Amino acid sequence: MEGAEELAALVAERGPAVVLTGAGMSTESGIPDFRSASGMWAEVDPFEVASIEAFRRDPLRVWRWYGPRIDGLLAARPNAGHDALAALERAGHVKAVVTQNIDLLHSRAGSERVVELHGSIRSFSCLACGRSATLDDVLEQLRVRVAPECPDCATILKPGVVMFGELLPVDAFAEAELLARETRLLVVVGSSLQVWPVAGLPAETIRTGGTLVIVNGEPTPYDADAALVVRGRAGAVLASVAERLSKGPSHRTHGTA
Repeated sequence: MEGAEELAALVAERGPAVVLTGAGMSTESGIPDFRSASGMWAEVDPFEVASIEAFRRDPLRVWRWYGPRIDGLLAARPNAGHDALAALERAGHVKAVVTQNIDLLHSRAGSERVVELHGSIRSFSCLACGRSATLDDVLEQLRVRVAPECPDCATILKPGVVMFGELLPVDAFAEAELLARETRLLVVVGSSLQVWPVAGLPAETIRTGGTLVIVNGEPTPYDADAALVVRGRAGAVLASVAERLSKGPSHRTHGTA
């Protein structure tokens, strides 16, 4: 696998790595990305179904789009890339996974330190009274209605994801920034690095002397700054890296993040 040998060597030398993942991480699990020609936003205006303004204006319309999406996310399974990152974490080669994805696939694959920058489908909240609900609670309601309701005040629940027009979770982003600043190696997988403020994380690594690696099918704004750019599918690349590193000694003591 082209690039996998070089990436494995960098992880062994400068790890444990922090890994930043985007939508391209999960496309091999059958979850479409957002901005490609066949992505989700090619068929629907995100500001009509995935913005906080749209939710406040017409939550039923948002849920008519979001309900089937939740079904699709739950039907997906972790792919070889998710499994590889979990194995690399267990071996001490990965410190944390910072993800823009809401699909829970990193956790389902076994990764333990996962920083979810855009929230997840794990929980849902009531904007009226503050009550929260679990995924199981919401799935039970979706069997009989289009949109789940707050058990306390009957207001339609909001998915626990960051919608357009909302800020990122403060604690999660602060943790991601610290990881990016302190790591000696940041590996970006499946992200276009076009969505801010997440797109600024690689600059934090570079500014503090860390090494940047990009694994992505398309060019990114940071390609010229990266020590290594791998054009390939995340699953194949990461599985190859994990296999190569499993044949050598673990490097748990390298790095500070």
